[in-house]
Amino acid sequence: SSLRIGPAEDPGTKVGPVIDKTAQERLQKAISSADPEHGEVVALSVPIDKKLEKQGTFVGPTIITGVHQESRLAQEELFGPILVVMKAKSVDEAFQIANNTRYALTGGVYSRSPSTLRRARREFQVGNLYLNREITGAMVQRHPFGGFRMSGIGSKAGGPDYLLQFLIPVNVSENTVRRGFAPSADPVG
Repeated sequence: SSLRIGPAEDPGTKVGPVIDKTAQERLQKAISSADPEHGEVVALSVPIDKKLEKQGTFVGPTIITGVHQESRLAQEELFGPILVVMKAKSVDEAFQIANNTRYALTGGVYSRSPSTLRRARREFQVGNLYLNREITGAMVQRHPFGGFRMSGIGSKAGGPDYLLQFLIPVNVSENTVRRGFAPSADPVG
């Protein structure tokens, strides 16, 4: 396989481990839930080598096709090396499928049609839209990253205004013409 599975620190690795055992089990359950009603697994990577299993929580890259848009596989963020494929009869239906989820973090459109790309800019309801390129790799301080609906938790991370949300604004108002100030110890001058 050209997608080498291995430790994250190995420069030759294309697919590293998932974050923990819980994530690994959740992803394996999602893969095993694919059936004729919920999608069909068409490409499953070779089983994870026993030696590699001891080095981390790995899940091999998997492609699942024929998934219905109401399926859990289509409606949940999997956060793992699983590609869920749904067919659309038209661009209209493709946007309807894409926008009909509880999540809206990242989306991508490949097209040679300028009008389709303009339409994606207008209609695709995601926090990060990638056109004619891969849908990963947002650059810190260049691409603020975040979504809406059930994706994201507020302001986009990574942009120049991101730290402002951690400030506590304080409004101070003082009447400087009232009488009774104590004399200043500093000479006015």
